Amino acid sequence: MSTEIALKRHREQGLTLIELIMAIIIISISVVGILSVLNVTVKSSADPMLYKQAIAMAEAIMEEVLAKDYTCTPREATRALYDDVCDYDGQTIFGTDTLGTAAVPALAAYTATIVVSDFPIGAIPMKQVIVTVTGSGITVSENGYRSNIGLCSTPHPYRQLADSLSSKRSW
Repeated sequence: MSTEIALKRHREQGLTLIELIMAIIIISISVVGILSVLNVTVKSSADPMLYKQAIAMAEAIMEEVLAKDYTCTPREATRALYDDVCDYDGQTIFGTDTLGTAAVPALAAYTATIVVSDFPIGAIPMKQVIVTVTGSGITVSENGYRSNIGLCSTPHPYRQLADSLSSKRSW
């Protein structure tokens, strides 16, 4: 019986070649799976930055447009002379021209299109401004509204509604 125990102990020490090869194969498959997931993650890690750039461009243009007067006049010759929201209707702005005279090279891949349309709410005449930025495989759209309410000393019944519609974002 003692020889049987000794032989059993001898067989349980270490791994056979087949067990070792199977362990290497299983570990290799696991490493390949993990590395392929990491590869996908690394490829898409720049997406948030691209979205942020597109959103920043859309917001900058929207802010510029909504700061202009509501009343439409004939379109001025250049963007620097635009004085009302209607001047921007149908315009295309390239990323390098976003901030007027300051070129932004990081936005060179982006293009913004602007659509201005009448959007009355009840008795209040309003204009809807849609800025759509495309580039680097991304499309971002900003919606804003410009009213002709003006600054009133007494609250206007539609002021709260107009303020709540001031800017909406979608992508």
